[in-house]
Amino acid sequence: MNALPGSELDHKATLLDKPDFSKRERGAAGDVRRRPSRSEAEAAVETLLRWAGDDPYRPGLLETPGRVVRAYEEWFSGYRQDPVAFLNRTFGEVGDYNDAVTLSDIPFHSVCEHHMAAIRGVAHVSYLPVERVVGISKLARVVEACARRLQVQERLTDEIAHAIAKGLKPGGVAVVLVAEHACMTTRGVRAHGVRMVTRRLLGAYRDDAALRREFLGSIGM
Repeated sequence: MNALPGSELDHKATLLDKPDFSKRERGAAGDVRRRPSRSEAEAAVETLLRWAGDDPYRPGLLETPGRVVRAYEEWFSGYRQDPVAFLNRTFGEVGDYNDAVTLSDIPFHSVCEHHMAAIRGVAHVSYLPVERVVGISKLARVVEACARRLQVQERLTDEIAHAIAKGLKPGGVAVVLVAEHACMTTRGVRAHGVRMVTRRLLGAYRDDAALRREFLGSIGM
């Protein structure tokens, strides 16, 4: 995404827009937007087990479809959450504090939308408050709500930054994600120990080199 000129933040709601299904084939199953039932989801898992070459009816796999569906409910709980809503409650009792607030090493788990393989890493988040601050646990919840969806790391970084910008309307936002992708470490090139680093800088963090260096230095970059 292109940065906006000056120090203005982009507060547009980009997180909750419904996906455009107009270019997807609907086929015999009808409208792809219809959420399958739990039994349909479990049947899909059973199909994958058979395709992998195993017997879904052997004792060790009998309960697997149900377990997988319950795990998916947790892994993809972000689709039922509004990240911005976590930032609704702010606090003004900050004295004369007007410097950056940084929360580093926030662990997150996501799923690659290309191979549905795990993405695991840490997020570093910073914002420049304007009179009010938010409870630090809410920043971690924003990261989790955005991560618990099918993602690519670049978009995830952008969504976290814009959720904080929209919810807090601060003077600036900085987000850095460092993550390992199982789609690269367990298949294909199988390159272990490789980490991907992405960052999104808005407002003052984009325009002020000293503030940007201070943030990156505080997280060891």
